Amino acid sequence: MPKSSRPRATRTAKPAPKAAPKRAPSKSAAARPPSAEPTPAALDRLFGAHFTDRIRKVEAALAASGFDALLVTSGTPYTYFADDQDATHKVTPHFAHWAPLAGPHHLLRLQSGRKPLLVRVAPEDYWYERVTLGKPFWSHRFDLREVGDIEKAFSLCRCDGRVAFITDNLADARLRGFAGDAVNPPALLARLDWDRSTKSDYEVACLTEATRRAAKGHLAAKASFEEGGSELDIHHAYLTAVGCTEAELPYPTIIAHDEKAAILHYTGKRTTRRGKVLLIDAGASYLGYGADITRTYVGRGAHSVFRNLLAGMEKLQRELCERVVPGLAYVDLHRQAHLLIGQLLHESGVLAVSGEEALAEGLTRAFFPHGLGHFLGLQVHDVAGRQQAPAGGSVMPPPEFPHLRTTRIIEPGQVFTIEPGLYFIAMLLRDLQSGPKRKLVDWKLVAELSACGGIRIEDNVLVTATGHRNLTRPYLP
Repeated sequence: MPKSSRPRATRTAKPAPKAAPKRAPSKSAAARPPSAEPTPAALDRLFGAHFTDRIRKVEAALAASGFDALLVTSGTPYTYFADDQDATHKVTPHFAHWAPLAGPHHLLRLQSGRKPLLVRVAPEDYWYERVTLGKPFWSHRFDLREVGDIEKAFSLCRCDGRVAFITDNLADARLRGFAGDAVNPPALLARLDWDRSTKSDYEVACLTEATRRAAKGHLAAKASFEEGGSELDIHHAYLTAVGCTEAELPYPTIIAHDEKAAILHYTGKRTTRRGKVLLIDAGASYLGYGADITRTYVGRGAHSVFRNLLAGMEKLQRELCERVVPGLAYVDLHRQAHLLIGQLLHESGVLAVSGEEALAEGLTRAFFPHGLGHFLGLQVHDVAGRQQAPAGGSVMPPPEFPHLRTTRIIEPGQVFTIEPGLYFIAMLLRDLQSGPKRKLVDWKLVAELSACGGIRIEDNVLVTATGHRNLTRPYLP
C-alpha cells in the first residue's frame, strides 16, 4: 500500500487450604441480566458518578505524590521495524479510565479545581477515515477541544506548577521537557493502578455488556463446532456473531481442537474439520472494557474419561465461583482449585492418590500450571492483582504457584476471572514421568487423554458486599 508519513487520523476500535468464610447466598442467580446495550441516558448517569469519583481520587493521588497537575496521552502508534505499517493501537489505560476515546495522540490534562481538558487530535487526512466525534454521552463532562496536529495539542495543555506526564513514549517526553520522576512517576502510578482495581458501576455496566457480546460469539462458536467446523470456521463464526473485526477484540481468539487445547495461548487456525474437543478462549470489548471467557466442549468420539473430566471441571469451576466472598485470600481460592483438581484426577483414575496428597506432593502443578485467574477491566490482565497497598509494594505468589497473577484479599468492587484448567502437556509431565513419583500416575491413561489436549472453563466475577455476581453465567451456561 502507499506510504504515509503523516500522523494518522483517529480510528475506531477495540497445606490443606483454609475453609472459605461463611457467606451469604449469591444474589446473582435471581438478578435478570441486561438483554441489550445500555442506553445513552443510562451510560450518562453511570459515567457521571464514575467521572466525579475519578476527579476525587486523582486529586488525592496528585496531592500525595507532590504534583500539581497530570497530563495523560492516549498513546503513540507503534510502527513495525523497517516498515510503514502500524500495529493495532491500544489506548493508554490511564487515559481510557477517563474517556472511551479511541485513537493515538490525544491528551488529557487534570488539574485540581479546573474542569478536565481533553484535546482530541484528528488531522485532516485522506489516507485513513477521519471519524467525526459527534456528541457522545461522556463529552460534556470535559473541556473538549479538537485540533489537527500534536503540537497544537501540547500547546493547549500547558500549565504551571509541577506536572506529571503518563506516556508510552519516553523519548518524546524528554524532547518536550519532561524528565526524571515527572515521567510515569511510580508512586502516582501505584495509586492510580490501585484505584482501577475497584470498579465503578459504570465500569461494571461496560464489562457486563462486553460479556453479553462475547457470549453471543461463544454460542455461535459452539454451534459451528457441533456442525463440524474447523478452527478457522469457528473463529469466523465468533467474529460474525460479536459483530467486530479481530483487531477490535480485547485479545486474539484461542480456538483449539483436540491436542492443541494443551497450548495455553494457541492462536493457530487450522482448517481441519470435525475435531473431537474444542477449547475456545475469546472475549469482546465495550467502551474499552474487555470480557474474557473460556469454554470447553466435546464432540463425537471424545474419550469417555475426558468427558467425565470435563463434567467434573464444570462442577468444580462453579463451586470455586460460589466461594468468592469479601475477605477471602485469592491465594487460598487458588489452593482450593488445586485440591479439587487433584481429587478429580484421582476419581478419574489418572492419579493413584487423593486430592490432599496430590496437592501436598505437587502433582497437580503438572496438570494445572497457571493461576486461577486475574483482574479484569481496561486490560484483559488488569493491573494491581499483586499490589500490596495504594502506595505500592507487591504481594508475591507462593513459590509453588509462581504464575498466580492475583494475590490480593478479595474485596467488593473487584472483577476477576475464575478459570481452573486441566491439561496434558508433555513438557510438564516429562519430569513427573521420569521422577520418583511416576508410579502415582496412570501413564497409559495419560497417553490416551493427551490427544484431547485439555480443559479450561472461565467466568468473569464481580465481588459484591455480601458475596459475588457472576457476569458470565446469565448469558452463557
